[in-house]
Amino acid sequence: MSDTTSYKKSGLKILHTASRYSALFFILFLLGVYAILAWRVVYFTQMDPDPSAVSAQVKSAGVPKVDPEVVKKIEQLKDNSVSVQTLFEQARSSPFKE
Repeated sequence: MSDTTSYKKSGLKILHTASRYSALFFILFLLGVYAILAWRVVYFTQMDPDPSAVSAQVKSAGVPKVDPEVVKKIEQLKDNSVSVQTLFEQARSSPFKE
């Protein structure tokens, strides 16, 4: 019976000592989690894509097609409106200006 009481006393002593440093243990745990996350982010950002997956994505992406009727309609609207003509001229002269 004295063995169990001595185990209890030593266990309580260890728990008391550990509870004094619980904030430090928690901070170390969080730092470990953040370190692992940072390591995984760096790993995945440096990984190159699989060439076969890239070619499959390129094949699945189609070339956009514009209806010639829509193009004609836009041209007609551009020719008929002075403000639209001015807008097109401004866009041509400085394409990156908003």
